[in-house]
Amino acid sequence: MQAKLSTMFQSLQVRNYRLFASGQLIKLIGVWMMFIAQDWLVLELSDNSATALGVVTALQFTPVLLLTLISGRLADRYDKRMLLFVANAFWTVLALAMSLLVITGLVELWHVFAFAALLGTANAVETPVRQAFVSELVGTSLLPNALSLNAATFNSARIVGPALAGLAIAAFDVGPVFLVTALSSIAPLVNVVRMRTAELHREALPPRDERAQAKVIDGLRYVRRRPDLLLPMVMISIIATSLFNFQLTLAALAKTVFNTGAASFGLFSSALAVGALIGALAGTGRRSRPSVWLVLGAAVACSTFGTLVGLAPAYWLVVALLLPTGFFMVFFAQAANQRIQLGTDAAFRGRVMALWVLVFLGTNPVGAPVIGWLAETYGAGASIWIGGLISLATALLALTWQLRRSGARLRFRVLPMPRFYVTSTDC
Repeated sequence: MQAKLSTMFQSLQVRNYRLFASGQLIKLIGVWMMFIAQDWLVLELSDNSATALGVVTALQFTPVLLLTLISGRLADRYDKRMLLFVANAFWTVLALAMSLLVITGLVELWHVFAFAALLGTANAVETPVRQAFVSELVGTSLLPNALSLNAATFNSARIVGPALAGLAIAAFDVGPVFLVTALSSIAPLVNVVRMRTAELHREALPPRDERAQAKVIDGLRYVRRRPDLLLPMVMISIIATSLFNFQLTLAALAKTVFNTGAASFGLFSSALAVGALIGALAGTGRRSRPSVWLVLGAAVACSTFGTLVGLAPAYWLVVALLLPTGFFMVFFAQAANQRIQLGTDAAFRGRVMALWVLVFLGTNPVGAPVIGWLAETYGAGASIWIGGLISLATALLALTWQLRRSGARLRFRVLPMPRFYVTSTDC
């Protein structure tokens, strides 16, 4: 057990990564508390409008759609550590300003809309830089483990944050929750400053004069020429748009379908996050590039369970189904992320990961208003299972395409344990 735990958390032995992960954990707990408080505030200010929730989500991710590719270019040209500091400092100032508006009672719905858009701008710069920076913290050999621990950190915060937010909103209202978010965002600023630049793994990067000529279009052409990168990109763009809107749909499901309070809404998010955390930890032992079959199988499982969540008729059944949904959601996303990162040249990693962030998060401005409209028109449950069916169709089409392209065969084995497998491992 000790050996397994040592392998699972191996990246934490690297001081710079330990500082990075601890700062992210503290910040993300506050961020998830803020997301819950923001959704609850929007529902209060808009008379329980799921459409308003969709607009907020769209505004939060529109800058990702517009600015992420430029951020990837910056990541391939400039010091990622400094870019992270600037983006996190901007986030801190925003969170402080919003917390003052809420605490003083001056907040209006348009304030929340503006805050979401500005917050998205900070995310558009920070997220692709952070994704690409991980390889500099630990090097290529530990990159799969570090990426899995990143997902584990994210989902640990996703468990703790919503639960704390639900209790805090019930006890103190939403204002103090925004203030906690502002204070927690100071942690990554301090830890970025404490990192030792001499210990960063930058030897694989090209000379500075070559990086200065890095162009966004070159990154797009690089991915277009690589079917092994393009397939997970296309899959995640459709599945993230149609199914990965649980921040929006679970809030509407809890309040409009099951008529629950903030604490019970937090339980939905926490159940999803518990499964997601287990899914993230399941990938920590990986030391090589995931196969395309692993990515495709996880996508099918994620879509299937997501569909069942939308069809579940009882509150307790939704909670139970959110556990495997969260597991396969993160297992799929993380396997796709690792397949892309470990298959990308260091000179293009910033731009490729920017494209990943764009298709993963930048599609929300398109999907969120549509999902919000579906939730308000046909019910929150329908908005989830419709997205699940779209995702399942996408995963099955991708599986069919890959089978034909590789000449492989999909088989089913009953003994010793029922499972699907492929007869070719060329991919």
